[in-house]
Amino acid sequence: MDIMKNYLMDTYNRKNVSFTKGKGVYLWDTDDNKYLDALCGLAVTSLGHSDPDISYVISKQSETLIHTSNAFMIQQQEQLGEKLCKLSGMQSAFFCNSGAEAVEASIKIARKYGNDKKINNPKIIVMENSFHGRTMAALSATGGGKAHKGFHPLLDGLLRVPYNDVDAIKILSKKHKDIVAILLEPIQGEGGIIIPDRSYLKELRIICDKFKWLLMIDEVQSGFCRTGKWFGFQHSSIIPDVISVAKALGNGVPIGACLASNDAAKVLVPGSHGSTFGGNFLSTSVGLEVLNIMKKKSLCKNARDMGVYLESELNKKLAHLDIIKEIRCIGLMIGIELKVNCMHLAQNALENRLVINVTKENTIRMLPPLILNKEQADVIVTTLEKIIGEIKYE
Repeated sequence: MDIMKNYLMDTYNRKNVSFTKGKGVYLWDTDDNKYLDALCGLAVTSLGHSDPDISYVISKQSETLIHTSNAFMIQQQEQLGEKLCKLSGMQSAFFCNSGAEAVEASIKIARKYGNDKKINNPKIIVMENSFHGRTMAALSATGGGKAHKGFHPLLDGLLRVPYNDVDAIKILSKKHKDIVAILLEPIQGEGGIIIPDRSYLKELRIICDKFKWLLMIDEVQSGFCRTGKWFGFQHSSIIPDVISVAKALGNGVPIGACLASNDAAKVLVPGSHGSTFGGNFLSTSVGLEVLNIMKKKSLCKNARDMGVYLESELNKKLAHLDIIKEIRCIGLMIGIELKVNCMHLAQNALENRLVINVTKENTIRMLPPLILNKEQADVIVTTLEKIIGEIKYE
């Protein structure tokens, strides 16, 4: 580990643990200790580790073709684009390699949408406490001075408002005539599993329709059954204009996509955007299998059921503790906000063979695999009860 540090940029606060294998919801380290993975690579390995069907697809596809380029037709890309559009209500898909790239594509769509309408300085409304990625446009859209520190000047043309505040957006609509889009997460993940009012997205849809703005939803963390529906926005029964997806779509194989409908689907034309690796044979073959498995195993339903169960158990065991501020759950997106800094709990959990993380310095975030069962959920709750109970709070 020390030797590796000499050759790696110091961009991560890595724990002193290295995993060598995984199976289902479990991981094993170099000393063969077994851990329950309640984070699954930040909502990536939603089918669990070493799923045999995914392994088979990776192996078989690698025997024929992994990559040509988007100068040629790729059948699996076309098939995956169709499936994603039918699941989301969109009309077209652009494939890339990550969530940040998908967000970058959505921002470019908004900019060009505005320029095509002869708006010289098109503006996008973004949210406080948000997270969209670490490339420059995605970073600029992200809410939070800590992420921005050292990277100014940021992208201009972004208007920031509090999350879950419709009135703030209405005020901006009166001040600025060059707004072209709203970009937000349906549930703020990195921000601490912040769940908006049920009417929030519906009201934003009405505003966007009124002013002909694009409603752009970042589903990178909340997509693919994570909240108990295929996409987080579907809890509000609205259809966005642009959707960013990634993470769980590849179950560990890098893939992202920007989906669009109506006017937004017509904005990008040949030469206006592209990706060398986006939508290659390997990643789209895996994406197709991921969607097939999620449907076959009814993982939206399992995420709903396990989310309800976990929320109930967490409230029984933890809600009465003075140190607990709030427990927030929607499907298998779980946030436990404490009244104190609890960054150390990620390490404490590891010592108790549980993988979690802490975001915003005071919120335990869990994104367990969608295949989680009640017995495994009980282990999560029991472990959290132990490590939180050890904190001295007055």
